Amino acid sequence: MPELRKDPVVGRWVIISTERGRKPSDFSERVEMKHATFCPFCPGNEGTTPPEVLAYRPENSPVNGPGWTVRVVPNKFPALQIEGSINRRAEGLYDKMNGIGAHEVIIEGTDHHVDFADMSEEHIASILWAYRERMVDLRKDKRLRYNLVFKNHGEAAGASLEHTHTQLISTPILPKQVQEELDGSLAYWQVKERCVWCDIVEQEVADGNGKRVVLATPKFASIVPYAARFPFECWILPREHEAAFENQPADDYKELAGVLRETLQRLNLALNFPPYNLVVHTAPNRDSDHEYYHWHIEIMPKLTKVAGFEWGSGFYINPTPPEDAAAYLREVRGPAPKADGAAGSTASPEVPA
Repeated sequence: MPELRKDPVVGRWVIISTERGRKPSDFSERVEMKHATFCPFCPGNEGTTPPEVLAYRPENSPVNGPGWTVRVVPNKFPALQIEGSINRRAEGLYDKMNGIGAHEVIIEGTDHHVDFADMSEEHIASILWAYRERMVDLRKDKRLRYNLVFKNHGEAAGASLEHTHTQLISTPILPKQVQEELDGSLAYWQVKERCVWCDIVEQEVADGNGKRVVLATPKFASIVPYAARFPFECWILPREHEAAFENQPADDYKELAGVLRETLQRLNLALNFPPYNLVVHTAPNRDSDHEYYHWHIEIMPKLTKVAGFEWGSGFYINPTPPEDAAAYLREVRGPAPKADGAAGSTASPEVPA
């Protein structure tokens, strides 16, 4: 019989359609991105992007030239612009403000064909460190309240360029989904004086058979959430409490890179390199020490379509029970085979001190 499951943080109900019970092979169709003839993210084309705001490169390599391993640039077609004032105002009963914010692209490596999950653990750690550096810098701007890091992997997930990259948009208001998480986390804290996210991690990892755990290390856990909205949705959470991604101890980013890499490789093995969206949910810029909130990464494979019922009701229908999805992901073994044309891992610097 189908189940209705309630997310313990935001109170969102999800329909787990157990009778459908879709397996990885039911999502095996793979759609390739169209190959562009020119890529602005490839080495040698640095002059076609806005000037870099951060790059990891040897000291003797030219700024805005080749030689980098990770490079961050403003988006050439930004959703929000950094210059100007917010100017909140009314239009009758409506509220509006200027579209102030930052929109940046983290170009994750120099190899056009390499898959993010095929990069070395050290290189992924340097990418995560670049997220952190930009978040730390942008939170100094008092106009900006939230830094959202997100990755669209594959055309079905919204990627317009196949060269692996992440985006960061900094906004002057809190995103609705983040506000819902903050409100739910605070409500739980006020009743129990504990962090709901810490309780989730502790219960899932301490569970006798870890039925929703994909993998766990001393400092991080990758799980399929109890009320997963999408088949094979995964969350990665620190096992020790920390509200803000950028406040995580520096030594932890390499371990986090390993957990992220293995989670993505297992998804690739089980689901034949699915398109996915990845987001980092962290505490707001002005409140990065929230005792009741807990940063986390959400990975959402694009395997089903959101249609009329979902849009009209706010419910999601997940055809793969989270326990089954976690079991499939635990069972896959070995590094995922590289996507067509992938060139393997890329060299990268150590995470800066």
